[in-house]
Amino acid sequence: MNKPLDYIFPNPPVGLNPAALDAGRVPQHVAVIMDGNGRWAKKRALNRLRGHKAGIEAVRETIRCASDVGVRYLTIYSFSTENWKRPQDEVVGLMDLFAKTMLAEVDGLDEENVRVMTIGDLSILPEATRHAFEEAWEQTKDNTGMTLVVAVNYGARQEIIHSMQAIAQQAAETGEVPAIDEAIVEQGLYTAGIPDPELVIRTSGELRVSNFLLWQIAYSEFYVTDVLWPDFDRYEFLRALLSYQGRNRRFGGV
Repeated sequence: MNKPLDYIFPNPPVGLNPAALDAGRVPQHVAVIMDGNGRWAKKRALNRLRGHKAGIEAVRETIRCASDVGVRYLTIYSFSTENWKRPQDEVVGLMDLFAKTMLAEVDGLDEENVRVMTIGDLSILPEATRHAFEEAWEQTKDNTGMTLVVAVNYGARQEIIHSMQAIAQQAAETGEVPAIDEAIVEQGLYTAGIPDPELVIRTSGELRVSNFLLWQIAYSEFYVTDVLWPDFDRYEFLRALLSYQGRNRRFGGV
């Protein structure tokens, strides 16, 4: 953490004390299931895409705050493999929004020394969307600050299948079946080389995992808030961090 807490959290709500945050116990990896854009829009009689656009500011705020407090990896669940089932106009709008947002934000992220990477199958994304993510990676890949991991066209079951296919391909090429253990499975995951998230945040009050990082969250702590994603700000992020720091992580032990 390079910035003082009163700079990162200048106007905390009554009852929320930023000084209670232990800078030495900030989780290395935080993953976020960003939920509630559609409901936020519906409450305001707006279309769903307006909700997704409103959620961009929450993404921006969360990235900035996570980087400032010392999080090393921030994974955001942007678009799942199941989201293709949504209305066509919403999907098209989202893909366009991803491309425009990534291109608009990458210079700022680069200046903040943030590295941008994706997990998921980008091969079927529209060309402009795919290129925007690829260009963001190329521009920021040598940065040494926080890594922003964007999960797009991502599904955890598909990721595990991908890993199994990699093991099978290795066996076919070498004529030998490798010893199957956690390490070899993890080598074939999209997140290879990234530590498992210590904290998973889900907004909008939903109590489900939604096919997100099923392998990696085996011992993650969960924080669920009723706040809809567009209303999620640095103080909500602080509440999640404080909740995490108030827990005793036993990993199956006593």
